[in-house]
Amino acid sequence: MAQENVLQANGHSAGAHLDYLDSSKGLWSWMSTVDHKRIGLMYLWSVVLFMIVGGLLALLIRMELLTPGPTIMDAETYNRAFTLHGAVMVFLVIIPGIPAALGNFALPLLLGAKDVAFPRLNLTSYWIYVFGALMALSTLVLGGVDTGWTFYTPYSSTTGGGVSMMVLAAFVLGFSSIFTGVNFIATIHKMRAPGMGWFELPLFAWGMYATALIQILATPVLGITLLLLVMERVLSVGIFDPNLGGDPVLFQHFFWFYSHPAVYIMILPAMAIISEVIPVFSKKTIFGYKAIAFSSVAIALLGFLVWAHHMFTAGMSLFAGAIFSFITFFIAVPSAIKVFNWIATMWRGSISMKAPMIHAVNFLLIFTIGGLTGLFLAALSTDVHLHDTYFVVAHFHYVMAGSNLIALLAGLHYWWPKMFGRMYNEKLAAIAAALIFIGFNATFLPQFLMGSRGMPRRYYNYLEQFQTMHVLSTIGSWILAVGLFLCLGVLLASLRGKKNASANPWGGKTLEWQAASPPITHNFEDTPVMIHGPYDYRPQPVPVAVEREQGVSH
Repeated sequence: MAQENVLQANGHSAGAHLDYLDSSKGLWSWMSTVDHKRIGLMYLWSVVLFMIVGGLLALLIRMELLTPGPTIMDAETYNRAFTLHGAVMVFLVIIPGIPAALGNFALPLLLGAKDVAFPRLNLTSYWIYVFGALMALSTLVLGGVDTGWTFYTPYSSTTGGGVSMMVLAAFVLGFSSIFTGVNFIATIHKMRAPGMGWFELPLFAWGMYATALIQILATPVLGITLLLLVMERVLSVGIFDPNLGGDPVLFQHFFWFYSHPAVYIMILPAMAIISEVIPVFSKKTIFGYKAIAFSSVAIALLGFLVWAHHMFTAGMSLFAGAIFSFITFFIAVPSAIKVFNWIATMWRGSISMKAPMIHAVNFLLIFTIGGLTGLFLAALSTDVHLHDTYFVVAHFHYVMAGSNLIALLAGLHYWWPKMFGRMYNEKLAAIAAALIFIGFNATFLPQFLMGSRGMPRRYYNYLEQFQTMHVLSTIGSWILAVGLFLCLGVLLASLRGKKNASANPWGGKTLEWQAASPPITHNFEDTPVMIHGPYDYRPQPVPVAVEREQGVSH
């Protein structure tokens, strides 16, 4: 009888399978799993670990910049610290964070599928990610890397240290990204629930689809570029080094042809999460479903055409600069469509300011600031002045780090009850969200002012006139760190709590809320059928699994 009650409390009838967390025990069962949910969790904990590593490096960098002269490290150590910070945060946290962790966990559930299309390929992609991460961290004992995370030539092709290992690590990590993209595209095409056409897809799936297209098409360009860089370093082949007859600007073209689409690998999944959270906590059908869906694909395609706006000062012709400037302005249109549609969804909705929604609203504010400041960098006249200043650093962090990280937290709080069957402390989660928002803006808003006044980025030393803003920025980083650690503590504490989550604690309409919390290994007892739209908040029959769970909860 006691066992029956436990099963019912987890959303199962007597005799049902155990949930995916308890279905098998032992370290090897996790290391060899092909369950997309377990692989998603392994990605999640890996991303959290590397976020802590990258975040601690950021705190050391900000501490060093507290004063104009040497504070806690010398110039060479500073260069190595900000290079490793950038490489870890971009390649190990931001790019894989949402697609590989939350995407792996949630996408098959949202589609009503039992798993991804290629489960073993999914596991392979995770272990490739781990191997590449270990390669990157091994540079700490190989003399470090001080080229900056962009590895610009000819500096990266001529300096010593662990540059070759770091570049090969990024090359290896690219395979993980490609495999994940292939898996997602096949899953979305072939494993949708009965009745789920393309325009019944959850918007999260549209975002993952657009992201996967970029991963598959753009990542090989970076891989080949980095391989050529290693060949130049090892074999002295003249490709990018002018002393060997190469062209360093060619590296910039290759690198940004990948890295600007990679910006959308980072931001499209964030937008996809916000498109899920806002309608649920506004209790309102998403406004402009098709516009949001098509804007994701438009961003993915236009992202391949704007790479040279990073190179306005590299000597291109004015005509080429004008073309890239126009396309960069134009790509703001699909992003603005999303923002306006999210706001229209919230308009006159029954808004519930739970932790996921707080993070979603924070995302709207931070992404809007990041997007609008990008227009200054898209204009030829202002970019020449702002290029390579702290204005670019602040813009990049608002669009990439801030927006992506806060959307990741929104999605994590949103699907946490589904992942672990536990509810967290809402009050503490809201306090953590407020600290993160305050700390982030206190860190990076002063950097816009510094950059507009001419403070170059990457500099170890600076004029005393910038010290006040550097102090504000450093204090902001401490507040941000406190907020992030509090957020982590709140979520981890919930795992030891006794507050079980119902199958559908938020009242969502997408298919993952028809599974138990946490789901069984194969997600659903019976194949779910899409009988209404994923954001249809008109009165609907309550699914049997949810009705049973709610009966137990009450």
